[in-house]
Amino acid sequence: MKLDADIALALRLADAAGDVIRPYFRAPMSSERKDDATPVTIADREAEEAMRRILKAEVPRDAVHGEEFGATTGKSGRTWVLDPIDGTAGFLAGRPIFGTLIALVVEGWPVLGVIDQPILKERWIGVSGKPTTLNGREVRTRACRSLADATIATTGPHYFDDHEGGHFMGLAAKTDHRRMVMGGDCYNYAQLATGQIDIVCEANLKLHDWAALVPVVEGAGGMMCDWNGDPLHAASSGHVLALGDPARLEDVIEALACQH
Repeated sequence: MKLDADIALALRLADAAGDVIRPYFRAPMSSERKDDATPVTIADREAEEAMRRILKAEVPRDAVHGEEFGATTGKSGRTWVLDPIDGTAGFLAGRPIFGTLIALVVEGWPVLGVIDQPILKERWIGVSGKPTTLNGREVRTRACRSLADATIATTGPHYFDDHEGGHFMGLAAKTDHRRMVMGGDCYNYAQLATGQIDIVCEANLKLHDWAALVPVVEGAGGMMCDWNGDPLHAASSGHVLALGDPARLEDVIEALACQH
């Protein structure tokens, strides 16, 4: 089955990236600022290069879209989307809550996603039509009876502009905001898929930031969409919601529409 081969390939990519990243973790390292002011390190670049070498050798007809080295075109309608270190700031701070993100996108829709935490050796695998697993064990999101009971997470307020931040705070005010989680990047979505967080809300994400997350969250019983409730695809705006309990969607969309 082709998808089984794709899963095996994605796992080899994660192994290769992890082998590059681990020796750099908590080691003296400089970083640079990219055009969007986010940090990048030699570990980011070498990990993506390692994954690209494997893809070029094994699936040369597939396109590749990577955070560090951009997009290459393909002839198959399939695109491998790579983020070697999602959460570089956390990586530089020695916090093991960054992740390597690997997605297979077919005609603009994510069908396979891996979130790999190479230090803790935690690996979430999401595949369309299959249950999400963490290190081979099926995981599920948790039920959420009301927004007032919900734990909400976001990477940080600085990723919102003033307008977006007002809408986020309108949502956060309806949740149990005393338990709000700041920081964590892709790890928040992995924890949501494992039943430990209820909502993740972010803005200005790029395809490499979210493509791998969709199959992981949805395969665990959750849902991902934009701030209007529409499914995420390659042309989405970057306003991203993840819900552990899809029954709360209308409540979340209504709360987001209000500015705090």
